[in-house]
Amino acid sequence: MSLQQLYAALLAGGVVLLAGIAAARTASRLGLPGLLLFLALGVLLGEDVLGIDFDDAGLAQTLGISALAIILIEGGLSTRWSDLRRLVVPSALLATVGVAVSVLVTAAGAHLLLGMDWQLALLLGAIVSSTDAAAVFSVLRALPLPRRAAGLVEAESGFNDAPTVILVLVFSTAAVDLPGPASVAGQITYQLVAGAVIGLLVGWAGTAALRYVALPATGLYPLATLGLGVIAFAAAGGAGASGFMAAYLAGIVLGNAVLPHRAATRSFAEGVGWLAQIGLFVMLGLLVNPSELGSALLPATVIGLVLLLVARPVSVVACLLPFRTSWREQAFVSWAGLRGAVPIVLATFPIVAAVPGSLQLLNIVFVLVVLFVLVQGPVLPAVARLLGITQPGQAREVSIEAAPLDVLGADLLTLTIPPGSRLHGVEIFELRLPAPSNVVLIIRDGDTIVPEPVTLLREGDDVLIVTTSDARPQVERRLRAVARRGRLAHWYGERGDIDTDSGRAALTKGEPAQWTSGARRFPAAASSTTTTPGKEITSALWSSTTGGVR
Repeated sequence: MSLQQLYAALLAGGVVLLAGIAAARTASRLGLPGLLLFLALGVLLGEDVLGIDFDDAGLAQTLGISALAIILIEGGLSTRWSDLRRLVVPSALLATVGVAVSVLVTAAGAHLLLGMDWQLALLLGAIVSSTDAAAVFSVLRALPLPRRAAGLVEAESGFNDAPTVILVLVFSTAAVDLPGPASVAGQITYQLVAGAVIGLLVGWAGTAALRYVALPATGLYPLATLGLGVIAFAAAGGAGASGFMAAYLAGIVLGNAVLPHRAATRSFAEGVGWLAQIGLFVMLGLLVNPSELGSALLPATVIGLVLLLVARPVSVVACLLPFRTSWREQAFVSWAGLRGAVPIVLATFPIVAAVPGSLQLLNIVFVLVVLFVLVQGPVLPAVARLLGITQPGQAREVSIEAAPLDVLGADLLTLTIPPGSRLHGVEIFELRLPAPSNVVLIIRDGDTIVPEPVTLLREGDDVLIVTTSDARPQVERRLRAVARRGRLAHWYGERGDIDTDSGRAALTKGEPAQWTSGARRFPAAASSTTTTPGKEITSALWSSTTGGVR
């Protein structure tokens, strides 16, 4: 690739990314899942419209699996274990027994109603039986739903990718004789159990490492967390286990551990997850040809109705009935089983395996996903209200998280008082910080102190100060001035300028000799951070000391 080709590729990628972000904003305003507009963007860029020729199913499969792994890691990081732990058994049943029931019912419908041979019918049933994590996470987390109902669907979508991948691979390679049920069940059991063990081990080992290894920059923690999820995915895949299961569980362990910079990690993972979703859906839109979709409209509608009205409800009832789940919750879980990128990615498997009729299968799955996301997604809030799962105006659960200081126009400054600093012995009110600024917390010898105006500052204190972005320069100058000359800094003409020569010159005007004898340089390095108080107070405002009388 030449340099000019690289520029062209980067320009096109940037434009597509921004168009995808705009599509996400538009979809949010319209109450639609963003995946629909991402797919439409891919179709628009494709061979039949703007002329980009992309028909490499093998590359689409590889990139699609990678994107799904990232999406599942992000989903795991944002899943609360307190919501999930009571739902592990029912969601696991939905992801295994429920998938099997759905496959059989959907395949029977395709064989009897459309005349498909059994291999294609079973393939189609396996492909569309998996709910999509990206679609479920993006739609359900925007609704005020009880955590049990929403958590059940979310957990199912995180767990059921692995069994459906195994079934699609089995049906794609079995041209004549299908393996027995015991063999398929054995493969699924091994992949799920081994994937779960690897994911949990990587998550726990990564948690221990990130707790006790101090990384030199805040931005490395999100990268390390995402890297651990990728390691879990790849390690499980290399062991012949389910990488999807490993990635999701590793994300859950890491997301629920008390780690440094959790808010930054989740924000970074969310951004990477959006990037994976946009790239995945645009690529899948490129893969299909709109001119070939017309013939898939009728079979997609028939199979979608069988799936929505028969297969999905039967599988949900069969799995949730032993848990005394109300019929309202069962109905909601049935309707909320959204399909998205996963079925379209799975439809590339039989194409790569050269299964006869697989291209038409891809078109059917694509049309089915678009039609039924349009049907299910926008009316999901109304269905929830109709079933009494939620009520209009119902308060959502309180979410407690680190405040987005950039949105508030505020900065959190951290200050460590070094030995010899004239901040030692100064009372909080004597700092006279410009409004609106406030000292909110002091960490002293491992203890946390909520300061009062008369609280004395001491050497070694870690001090947290909240101020506005506009007032921050004045706050920093005042703190430098007091550190150099003490509480009477202004009287001595000390303004706290960064230029130490001017600061040193100010020390010579009307100052007793003992105050000037040990003056040293104070480089200003105020930091703005959101570290956890008491765990990590970094980037001291001053890194050197001063001699003289305190």
